[in-house]
Amino acid sequence: MALAAGVAVPFAFAPYDLIFLSLLSPAVLIGLWLVSSPKRAFVRGYLYGIGYFGLGVSWVAVSMYRFGGMSMPLSTLATSLFVLIWAFIPALLSFIVVRYFQHARLNIKLLLVMPSLWVLFEWVRNWLFTGFPWILLGYSHVDGPLAGYGPVLGVYGISWLILFTAGLLVLIVLERGKWRYYYVAAFFTVFIVGVAVEHIQWTRPFNHPIKASLIQGNIAQDIKWHPDQRRPTIDLYTRLTREHWDSDLIIWPETALPLYYHQAENILDRLGQEARDNHSDLLIGLPVIDFSNGRQYYNAMISLGSKKDFYYKRHLVPFGEYIPLKSILGNILDFFQVPLADFSSGPAEKSYLEVAGVKAGISICYEDVFGEEVIRALPEANILVNVSNDAWFGDSFAPHQHLQKARMRAIETGRPMLRATNNGISALIDDKGRLISVSPQFKQYVLTGEVQPMTGRTPFSLYGNWLMIGFSVFLLVVGFYISRKQTLD
Repeated sequence: MALAAGVAVPFAFAPYDLIFLSLLSPAVLIGLWLVSSPKRAFVRGYLYGIGYFGLGVSWVAVSMYRFGGMSMPLSTLATSLFVLIWAFIPALLSFIVVRYFQHARLNIKLLLVMPSLWVLFEWVRNWLFTGFPWILLGYSHVDGPLAGYGPVLGVYGISWLILFTAGLLVLIVLERGKWRYYYVAAFFTVFIVGVAVEHIQWTRPFNHPIKASLIQGNIAQDIKWHPDQRRPTIDLYTRLTREHWDSDLIIWPETALPLYYHQAENILDRLGQEARDNHSDLLIGLPVIDFSNGRQYYNAMISLGSKKDFYYKRHLVPFGEYIPLKSILGNILDFFQVPLADFSSGPAEKSYLEVAGVKAGISICYEDVFGEEVIRALPEANILVNVSNDAWFGDSFAPHQHLQKARMRAIETGRPMLRATNNGISALIDDKGRLISVSPQFKQYVLTGEVQPMTGRTPFSLYGNWLMIGFSVFLLVVGFYISRKQTLD
């Protein structure tokens, strides 16, 4: 049952969006704890984690095998180890609840301790091993009734409320008498308030709407970097761009050009001049070599047109863009012939570029899964721009899950998001996280539409994740104190 409950969780996310499973799955795990010893709770939590991550991040194997150059056995082994490591998170959580709060009243354990521990362990995933905050439970409610809490509490706050309502479900089943009615009322109140606060406008329009075109070249990942592909790729993107000079802003995806900036500088300068002549701006993804700083490599975005500027990706993907503990692991990976990039992190203070008369908060690929990093561009940024190359994930859950994360960033900040990807899913997202328009996957496509730049700040953009982390720690301390007091009594 624990394993099945864990396997059910990914179906609460895109592309399936069976949101009710985000409540039922943890409710099943909670029910199993009630008849578990600490040791058995650990095992059941571990099985839950294997199901949760085993299916939810199965796309890791796709990236490693199909496009990362690993053999099938090695990619399977690496993905299995990856899942088994992260499965310790729900295992430890289960052990702590059953072992250290066994004497707490059931409502204290399920409504204070459990949601708070869950959020704290999700937050641990946010920074442990450089961070892997993928399929956090709160993302499942981007289109759900709890999305309205996002501008105030962020994705961790929504996770907390999901676990809180899951605890209420268990109490509704187990309790008798008047308390059952209180729990039913609390359950529906959480959702009613969520729907109500979604109508609050936390930010306000800035200037006029801008027309944007997102160029989706659909260059196959396995041929993207072939030398003979350079000219056709350049010709494709320049042609599609010239067909849309009537847009205020044109965006190319992450590493759209399969060559370094210094190799394409003449081409880009000509495009920049064309953009100025047509009163348009460009944002283009490509790698950059900084020869002035010891030949460092950066995954970058460049703005062309009214202003030429660079953004260098800050939060790199371990084993994809750089090697952690390179002096130790580098030789091991060389032995297994694992191909890896060697990028450097960009400066933390650079977070937006000026384009089309507005400031655009920039994130490249994986960076948009870190809400606390995206809000660094605020309050200056009027729009958010994310560029990605989700071709690494093939036809898996990952592109759909990644789009959900981009939508959550729009909800948290009250800013529209323009998301350009190499082969889909590109999207125009409004300041409430709603999809204005999306591109088809695996198709050459130009997505054009208008978004309204915004100004002002949401509560989340002021406090970030610290509000929910502090709240969860406080409730955990209160729950532990009550549990200890009851034990002594």
